[in-house]
Amino acid sequence: MYQRQGKTAFKKNLNNITLLCKHSGNSQNKFKSIHIGGTNGKGSVSHILASVLQKAGYKTGLYTSPHLIDFRERIKINGKMIPEKEVIDYVEKNKFLFEDVQPSFFEMTVALAFNYFAEQKTDVSVVEVGLGGRLDSTNIITPLVSVITNISYDHTQFLGETLWEIATEKAGIIKEKIPVVIGEFHEETEKVFINRATEKNADIYFADKEYFVDYSMMSTDYKQILNIKKGQKTVYPNLKTDLLGIYQKNNIITALKTIDVLKKSFEISDEDIYSGITDVSGITNFKGRWQVLNYNPLVIADSGHNKAGLREVAKQISEIPFKKLHFVFGTVNDKNIDDILNLLPRYARYYFTKAKIPRALHEDILLKKARKAGLQGNAYKSVDEALNAAKKNAKKEDMIFIGGSTFIVAEAI
Repeated sequence: MYQRQGKTAFKKNLNNITLLCKHSGNSQNKFKSIHIGGTNGKGSVSHILASVLQKAGYKTGLYTSPHLIDFRERIKINGKMIPEKEVIDYVEKNKFLFEDVQPSFFEMTVALAFNYFAEQKTDVSVVEVGLGGRLDSTNIITPLVSVITNISYDHTQFLGETLWEIATEKAGIIKEKIPVVIGEFHEETEKVFINRATEKNADIYFADKEYFVDYSMMSTDYKQILNIKKGQKTVYPNLKTDLLGIYQKNNIITALKTIDVLKKSFEISDEDIYSGITDVSGITNFKGRWQVLNYNPLVIADSGHNKAGLREVAKQISEIPFKKLHFVFGTVNDKNIDDILNLLPRYARYYFTKAKIPRALHEDILLKKARKAGLQGNAYKSVDEALNAAKKNAKKEDMIFIGGSTFIVAEAI
């Protein structure tokens, strides 16, 4: 299970997932799909699209990873997790096949999701890439549209050390004559996508070359309001969203361009777009992205975990008024931790900890590296212990931020 152990769980081919799906009658071909890849934002874009499609009246499947609290979060239809009985029945039915094929946890989960979407006859299912693209288990679907949110450094041990190499792996989801939406234009990776799209006769769109956010502000009901333009024209005035991260504007733009493409296959009105984006978390049960857990003191959790994600987190923290910042932080042992630590605010008091997974970086090693980077704080053996210490020290006018790893956020929630 990659979520727990990392590298040894990663399979570098599509053989197992192909065998598993073939056994269930090639379930991946029995539902319409949308494929979402990229380094950051793919989970958010997946949930935004699912929310809008659901509001438009379509029975919408959603496959994402990793989960925060319950395994079944990975597989949903219309915001509801797959029932426990469906999971148990699928495993019991395919037990001997699993023993024969020896698939990874992720391969089994993808096969289960595709089987469930096919059996439940979803109108459309939004499928998030797990890792990379070209060799990801989800890459056996033929979607209506492929989406690549952005490219930055993450999982370099699998995908390559340069943006060009990483983009090449992500571009592996671009398929013959299937349109592709790229969320963020980047000079270093533009040619990778254009070349792959040309080779595959696929129409290509760069979302941020068409849409841009004129301004964003917070509403009195604690939602983010965006004014979105296409060229000189305001096309989505006062678009409200319950996704509070300032980085979400990029994900919303990516989703809007994807919706433009989807309108060839589905009826989606502006009303569906507004109502779907206003309540993404409520409609799809989306958690862990700039999630407010408490007020007085303000407690916020965000699962941004790589360099680009944590840079956005640090930027947003700097824009929030508070007296003192208490930062509960932990990470996994296969990240370039030194680069990440250099992005974090120096003025915070840190509570270094580790999640309950084998991949977690030990809190004492983290503390040592953090002090070298000029960060002040103490080490705690568990997330509970770290969070309780932060709560004890924080005054009403302070802020507690929880992050560094999806697994730290999951335990805190």
